[in-house]
Amino acid sequence: MAIGGELHSDEEELLLESGSAQPNLWGINLYPDLSGEDWIEFDSMINVRPPQGNLTRGVDDPAVRERIRGIVGELVE
Repeated sequence: MAIGGELHSDEEELLLESGSAQPNLWGINLYPDLSGEDWIEFDSMINVRPPQGNLTRGVDDPAVRERIRGIVGELVE
């Protein structure tokens, strides 16, 4: 997980250079002042991946969203 970049693509590049696999990288926004599901927003241009079946800036697969929530919860909380 990378945070604090100006753009999600900057963080994506850093993670790719560190050995992460591109299909495993998703762009999200965190809002620590919010609670529940509102503190994670699934919205990023790096999420548009027609070859993977993700056609929007969001994360279309509910299972992937839940996995992201779990990973972020472990790393941030």
